[in-house]
Parts: sequence; structure tokens; C-alpha cells
Amino acid sequence: MRDQEPSPAASERRLSTKEAAELLGVKPETVYAYVSRGQLSSRRAPGGRGSTFDAREVEALARRNRREGGGSPGPAGELSVRTRLTLIEEDRYYFRGVDATELAARYSYEEVAEWLWTGTSRPGATFTAPEASVAVARRAVDALPEHAGPTDRLRVAVTAAAAADPLRFDLSEDTVLATARLLIPTLVEALPPKAYAGKDGSLAERLWGRLSHRDPDEASLRALDTALALLVDHDLAASTLAVRVAASARAHAYAAVSAGLGVIEGPLHGAASGHAHRMLLDVLDQDSAVPVVAEELRAGRRVPGLGHRIYTGEDPRARALFALLEEVPRAAPALAAARDVVATAARHAPLHANVDLALAVLTASSGMSATAGETIFAVSRTAGWIAHALEEYGERPLRMRPSGLYAGPRPPRPLPE
Repeated sequence: MRDQEPSPAASERRLSTKEAAELLGVKPETVYAYVSRGQLSSRRAPGGRGSTFDAREVEALARRNRREGGGSPGPAGELSVRTRLTLIEEDRYYFRGVDATELAARYSYEEVAEWLWTGTSRPGATFTAPEASVAVARRAVDALPEHAGPTDRLRVAVTAAAAADPLRFDLSEDTVLATARLLIPTLVEALPPKAYAGKDGSLAERLWGRLSHRDPDEASLRALDTALALLVDHDLAASTLAVRVAASARAHAYAAVSAGLGVIEGPLHGAASGHAHRMLLDVLDQDSAVPVVAEELRAGRRVPGLGHRIYTGEDPRARALFALLEEVPRAAPALAAARDVVATAARHAPLHANVDLALAVLTASSGMSATAGETIFAVSRTAGWIAHALEEYGERPLRMRPSGLYAGPRPPRPLPE
């Protein structure tokens, strides 16, 4: 039943719960959560039937929510957070208003990261880690068992680097940016090398030597660098939201990155390219995508590397990376296998290839393991996580605090025996 509203005084207009919820754009339960957090005051309606709210308080809270963008519901009731970093629109995406695929085509990963962090261009930007930080991280990573996965190694490296940094609690922009420029190469150089991997050259060159035994040709190295640049950010993906929650609680940059790494390992996020990698190897082994795709569908699984919940058309990241892989001679078999998968699956559902399939072509054709795509994704996305942490540090603390909608038995209940 609708709350009863008292006759307002000339200087005070009262709103019912339903009216307050409509003005705030939330459910009635959320209005009471605002009351419990002290953001709204309420008054019982005459006869004790429901509550009323000061219209001026409700309007002020609605304005604040729109301005801060934190904790406000977005489309279809999803959480919406105001950001100046990435826009995804009409099957394209933009970093600070610039087409991200064009940035990745013209600039290195390090230069794209700098653009995302600062909105200014830093031609020739390179990231270099101090030897002491790398040594601490490498010792920690080397202590892990051989079966440890790439995200295990990166998480341990982040924790070790944090412990070695006495300035990690300084959340000023300059210090966080300095941390980012040191942390990313530390993560790369802490990984065990598969071939000679020095400290010189671009980040992509240093990462290659930790992912493949083969020497990279120019086209392959360019594809890896572009993949890093394309994956640097993608709005509020699950791992990025975790980073912003940590930053909202004023966790330092290393801890915020650790929060992202804790989420990225899931099979529906950073590890997705590994499934696509194994599928491509199966297609190459059987010389046909038909039995492989059939087995995925028979098992009730989605075909890896196809479709995207945001892009209704083609994933722009996949399109850009596939174009570069066309220039890599030894990628031809994996590219053909990927096309076979798309064509075969189209008989079941017309889905486009996503970036996980393109990343799988890169890793499968470069002598890398199935987990290499996860490493590439995590190293790349670290720059985006830092950008989001920086943005969140400038917002009201602890704003990323939604309220649970309790669905259990109503109290009071007797103590359990």
C-alpha cells in the first residue's frame, strides 16, 4: 500500500516512499538504506502507515548522486559509475574521446597507457623497473611451485613489490603514476624467461621473451604490442569494478591492482583466451572446426572466442588485431582455424569473433602456452586499473558501497538450539 503523506507545512513538502524512490531512480528498499546510512531522514506518516521524507533532502541527494555518479543505477538496474576514461558506443570504443583502435595502431602500449592516465601525449614513453624491485618480485615468484599459473605469479609479484615500496600509501597522483610506471615492468621482468629476455626495448619485447621460446619477427612483435594497447581498458569490466571498490576504500595502488588480478583469473574474463587457444589447437589437430564446435555445443558450453555482451556487431579489438595477424606468415594456419570456427558456429548462431579469439590466434601461432593470453591481458589491463584507481581516489571515499536487499527470514527469531 502506498505510504500516506501528511499535510505539509507551507515551508516543508513531504514525499512518500514511492515518490522519493521515483525521484532518486531507485527501489523503495534503497530509500530506507539511505535512511540507515544517515543520508536521508524520515518521519512516520499519520497513523503510522509508512514514512515520509523531506523533499528538499531527497532532491539534494538526487543531485549529488547524479554529480558523483557513484552507486547510482544504470540501464537495466546495473551499477553506473561516472568516468572520463573509456566510452563504448556503437561497436567502437574510445580512450578519453580518441578512437582506441587508432591509438593502438599509431602508438606503443606505453604511450597509450600514458594517454589514458594523463590525457597528454608522451612520445617515446618507456617503463623501466628498478633492479631492487625486480629482484624482490622475482625471488617471490621463483618460490612458487612449477604448476603456478600466470595470475598466481603476477599476484605474488605485486605483493612483493608493494612490500618493498615504503611510499605505497601515498595516494597523490604523481606518486601513483610513478608507481604505475615501475610496477608494470616489474610484473613483466619478474616472470621466468623462456628465451633471452633483457631489460632493454619496449615492454612488448621484454614480455615476448617470457611467453615464447621463439625469436619474434617484426610483425609478431607489432601484433603483441598492439594487443597490449587494445586491451588496456574496457570501461567497467568485472576486474575494473573490483579495482574501483578497493580504491574507494583508499587501498593503495598495489592493493587495487591485486583486487583486479583476483577477478581476472575467472574463465569468463581474463582466462577466456586460453579456452579459445586450446580450441584452435584442437581444430588444427582435427583439420576441421566441425567436430570441435559440435563437442562444445554438445557439452552445453558456449563456443570460446565468439560473441560479446556489449558489442552487437564485430568486436573492434578483434578486427584490429586480426588485421595485423594477416601480416604474420606463421599465423596463417591459426587464422584459418579461427575463420573455420566462426563459419561453423554461424550455422548455430551468427556470432562475431571477439578479442579472445584474436588473442588465441596470436598465442597459438607464436609458440606460446594457452595461458599466455591471460598474462598479456593482465599486464595490459594493469595500466587501465591504475587509471581507474586514480579516478576513484578523487571521489568521495567509500561511495562504492551498495546495500544488500535482505531476503532472509524476518526477525526477531529465537536463538538456535
